[in-house]
Amino acid sequence: MAHPTQLGFQDAASPVMEELLHFHDHALMIVFLISTMVLYIIIAMVSTKLTNKYILDSQEIEIVWTVLPAVILVLIALPSLRILYLMDEVNDPHLTIKAMGHQWYWSYEYTDYEDLGFDSYMIPTQDLTPGQFRLLETDHRMVVPMESPIRVLVSAEDVLHSWAIPSLGVKMDAVPGRLNQTAFIASRPGVFYGQCSEICGANHSFMPIVVEAVPLKHFESWSTLMLEDA
Repeated sequence: MAHPTQLGFQDAASPVMEELLHFHDHALMIVFLISTMVLYIIIAMVSTKLTNKYILDSQEIEIVWTVLPAVILVLIALPSLRILYLMDEVNDPHLTIKAMGHQWYWSYEYTDYEDLGFDSYMIPTQDLTPGQFRLLETDHRMVVPMESPIRVLVSAEDVLHSWAIPSLGVKMDAVPGRLNQTAFIASRPGVFYGQCSEICGANHSFMPIVVEAVPLKHFESWSTLMLEDA
């Protein structure tokens, strides 16, 4: 869950998000080293009157400022590509959920069950109970079993939307007439919040997403109860 004055990402709740955090730290360290080196060079040039008359024709310097940036880009690109391929993999999902974006709510359909689906609307501020978050709570949460591969099929009924859960490292565009897919594994139980991340109209800010990860036996009890109420 994000909080005021936060500087970094939310706490990771999936293997993909943990990899993204590691890559963020890796890239940030490279940027820090480059910034430190540039600052040192600027201070050294400003604080001394000595100059090198051969610097404009130096073959060594041209080699360094050509090879060094290339090496740095490779050090950033390789782990980045690895995570991109990892995020795109959908291997043997245990559960498939279809998420449809509407103006301005989400609907979910558990395709492995015959009759399990519901709409998810934001709870108005005046109806919140103590401990609930403004603009983030929904009347129906998307409940999933923890430590299980979950595939989410994402589309939209009307305009462009985007289904995003920062803690799970998931963000997928919902495009009318097109079915996109993404996957995640919730590595711990908890309630994870997200929002529509594509401007979709007047009430774009009122399309929260709530994913609740629970142990498998609790998920089975929840799904049985939902099917009985359907």
